[in-house]
Amino acid sequence: MIIILLLLCIFFLILLYYYILYNGRFVRLINNIPSIPSISLLGHGLMFWRASQEDLWKFLRVYSKYYYPIWKFWLSPYHFGMVLVSICHPHDLEKILSNTKQHIAKGFLYRLLHSWLGTGLLTSEGTKWHKRRKILTPTFHFNILKQFVEVLIEEGNNITQSLKNIKGSTIDDLTSLISHHTLNAICETAMGTSLHEMDEFQAQYRQAIHEMGEIMMYRFLNPWLIFDIIFNLTSIGRRQIKCLKILHAFTEKVIAKRKQYHECTDGRYLKNFANSINEIEEDDKEMTGMKKKRLAMLDLLILEARTNEMSDRDIREEVDTFIFEGHDTVAMALTFAILLLAEHKDIQECVRKEVNAIMQANDGKLSMSALNNMSYLERCLKESLRLYPSVPYMMRVSSEDVKLQSYLVPSGTTLFLNIYSTHRDPNFWPNPEIFDPDRFLPEKIQNRHSYSYIPFSAGLRNCIGQRFAMLEMKAIIAPLIYNFYLEPIDYLKDVRLKLDIINRPVHPIRLRCIPINHTPSTSFRTI
Repeated sequence: MIIILLLLCIFFLILLYYYILYNGRFVRLINNIPSIPSISLLGHGLMFWRASQEDLWKFLRVYSKYYYPIWKFWLSPYHFGMVLVSICHPHDLEKILSNTKQHIAKGFLYRLLHSWLGTGLLTSEGTKWHKRRKILTPTFHFNILKQFVEVLIEEGNNITQSLKNIKGSTIDDLTSLISHHTLNAICETAMGTSLHEMDEFQAQYRQAIHEMGEIMMYRFLNPWLIFDIIFNLTSIGRRQIKCLKILHAFTEKVIAKRKQYHECTDGRYLKNFANSINEIEEDDKEMTGMKKKRLAMLDLLILEARTNEMSDRDIREEVDTFIFEGHDTVAMALTFAILLLAEHKDIQECVRKEVNAIMQANDGKLSMSALNNMSYLERCLKESLRLYPSVPYMMRVSSEDVKLQSYLVPSGTTLFLNIYSTHRDPNFWPNPEIFDPDRFLPEKIQNRHSYSYIPFSAGLRNCIGQRFAMLEMKAIIAPLIYNFYLEPIDYLKDVRLKLDIINRPVHPIRLRCIPINHTPSTSFRTI
């Protein structure tokens, strides 16, 4: 009898707790926002845990249209507070992203990256984020980008050469091929180290990066694994530990080697880093007896460590962050851009005419100014990023109550910024499913809402490397279009997408590349 009374008391206390919680201000305000029916107290968590990534993608697309422009879903019972409020209207996005003091913290999903990236530029907040952003901004100074372009053009030529070696002109997995080369490019520009020089270790490094992305999504779809103490006891937790050993060992090795290089050269290449790239004398090579290395983002961090309190671990987390952010996003952007050009032969031919004309005007040489002059190709890339943004969703945590168009969202809410739906909103994009590069003609951009197109985010935490990304995409697509006719095997209408950190297809995408014969004098070169 006592046990029964005790159980009844516990049950009553639980009900009382949930009653208070349910009627509390946070839950009351959140529950004003529309959503699909949920299991009382438990939210929508069970629906998410049973679904595939493809199902979740469809789920978000369908309900974002149905509940436009704002709706919510609980990933857990109320007492865990894991609620996402999805917004996609440009006015609401501007309210969140343009705020320079509030709403810059990112959601709980980003905490899953801490074991690999630490609290670098992507995942840090507050004072640390502001300090790191200030340190890293010179990395994308014009003079630095000008040097990076050499690497990007080389990698574009490497892709072209690898395609010429493919039998039957058919690529069986376009994303895999492209990401192989974008990872090469970001490693050399971020770390100053070519993966080509790493022998068999580069395969381990590539695989570890790929596995870390899979592990993070698995944890997100199984929220009980968000807690490290549980996750570390699982087989997938042990798998992550192995991946981290490979990833961190690689970066630490490169950092140590790079620091040793600067010690041997008495730090001469670190002086006036952002402004004197083109003033380094060639006779330095003879003075030191060492081959002069291209400067990279890593060099800026090493220079900063000499004057400020930055440890090797601080340097590692920023380098790792750039590797993570800088290869997969560009690879997926290129994948969709190439597919769109393959399906639209008339637009592909316009790009080819522009590239051929610039090639002739530059004596067969490719440079930063040549890439910048490819205005039509740039419009194609912007339109591709509208239809298929590499990062289709972002998260921000409201640091104070925020009044959106329709509802008051309480402080502490995770806002789910639905960029994919924003870019296809017919209120701002007539015939939004149509691929039309002329949407980005200057006269059409002028009167469009500035937050209706944000493939690189916007506001204070916008992508620091967006100019770099655009140059890289041009440097890879230009030689591809110059050397090949692109023909689709898999069409975008049949490509199935899945929920992931990066906009990603469910299955590999195939493409056919038909070689175009050119005389040797008109092959791509760098200057």
